Amino acid sequence: MLLDTNIVIHACQPDGDWLASWTTHPNAAIASVTRIEALGFAGISAEEETVLLDFVSASPTYALDDGVIERAIKLRQQKKMKLGDAIIAATALEYDIPLVTRNEDDFKHIAGLDLRNPFAITP
Repeated sequence: MLLDTNIVIHACQPDGDWLASWTTHPNAAIASVTRIEALGFAGISAEEETVLLDFVSASPTYALDDGVIERAIKLRQQKKMKLGDAIIAATALEYDIPLVTRNEDDFKHIAGLDLRNPFAITP
């Protein structure tokens, strides 16, 4: 399963332990763009950067290869969307894996994309 950047950020917060079943799952991975998104915020503290860097460095990562690039282009041609979201969705589609995200609205228009939202699951 592919972890969207928002899941990584939430999991790295002090109260994010409850996401461990998702983030430590043997099949959990990130897209290469998640490293840029998670660490690229202006004003990120040194402590936040360390926690996020540790997480993304330890995570299996799907590279931005030609297949992902072509799918991301097609997704952006179909409907206006952020580049990072297009790359993440394209990665999940290219490797036929579920996308774990809190932001379902950013992706629900994409045919064939298997979305999982841990925030919507009632314990």
